[in-house]
Amino acid sequence: MLQRRLGRLEYPGSVVMFGGAKLGDVTQEEANESIQFAIDHGVNHFDTAASYGGSEERIGACMTPAFRNAIFLATKTGERTKEKAKDEIYRSLKRLRVDYVDLLQLHAVGDLAELDKCTGKGGALEAAIEAKEEGIVKSIGITGHGHLAPATHFEALKRFPFDAVLCPLNYRLYSMDQYRQDFDRLLEETKRQDVALRVIKAIAKGPWNVDQARNYATWYQPFDDQTIIDACVSFVLSFDGVCGFASAGDIHLFPKIVDAVSRYGQLSQEEVHEILSQVQDYQSPFGAPTSIA
Repeated sequence: MLQRRLGRLEYPGSVVMFGGAKLGDVTQEEANESIQFAIDHGVNHFDTAASYGGSEERIGACMTPAFRNAIFLATKTGERTKEKAKDEIYRSLKRLRVDYVDLLQLHAVGDLAELDKCTGKGGALEAAIEAKEEGIVKSIGITGHGHLAPATHFEALKRFPFDAVLCPLNYRLYSMDQYRQDFDRLLEETKRQDVALRVIKAIAKGPWNVDQARNYATWYQPFDDQTIIDACVSFVLSFDGVCGFASAGDIHLFPKIVDAVSRYGQLSQEEVHEILSQVQDYQSPFGAPTSIA
C-alpha cells in the first residue's frame, strides 16, 4: 500500500483512509471483514465520526492492542459548543475503546457561519484544545462538505494551526473555476504550514436521482466501474500535497478502491482526463454551487 507523510504529524499514512461511514449501518461481522481486509492490504489510517451511526462501536469491538498500535485513528465531533463537544469526545473514546485518538476533527465545517461557531468563544475548538492538553487527543483537524469548504478551510488555517484538513476533491469539482481557485489556494497554504491535506468524495458521481434505486449506502451516487474508479483515484493522488483520500461510505466499494491504488501510476494524466471527461451525468455531489459570504 502506497504511503504518504501526514504533514508535520510525520505519520506514514496509507493513501487510502478507511472511511468509517461505511460501518454506520452494517453488522459486526461485516465490519470485522472490512476492517480485516483493510489491515491485510496495508491500510493504516482509520477515519470515523461520532455521527456515523454505529461506526465507532464497530471499530471499538476490534480494538485489540495490536490493532491500536498498527493504525492512525481519527474521529470527529459535529458539536459546536465546548461543553457538548467535550462530552462527545469522551463518548467517542468509550465507543472506540481507546484512551486517546491520534486526530480529533471538527466535523462538517463547510462555511464561515459554522467556522465562527467552532472557533468563537465557548466553541468546539476550545474543547479540542482542552482534550489535547489532557492527552486524549494528539492532534486537531477540521473537515467540511460543500462548494465553500476549500475557502472555509483556508480561513480556518488563518485562525488556528490545525494539523489536518479533510476537504472534497474530485475531477468534476476541480473543473469548476471558483472551486479550483479555492482548492489551489488551500493546497498551497497546507503546504506552507505542513498540514496534512486529505480529501473526500474522490469517486462521487453526483447526487442520487429522485427516482433512482440506491444500491449503495453512500448519500451520493458513487462510481462503481473499476476503470472509472482507477481514474478518480489517480486524479486525486496526482496532487502534490494531497496525502490521502477517504474511501467511499460503502463496504462493497472498498475493495475496488484499494485495488485502484495498487495500479496508481499506470494511467497518464492524459488518460485520466480522457476517461473522466467522457463520463455522462458527472455532477458535483453538492448540487449547484453558491458563493462564499
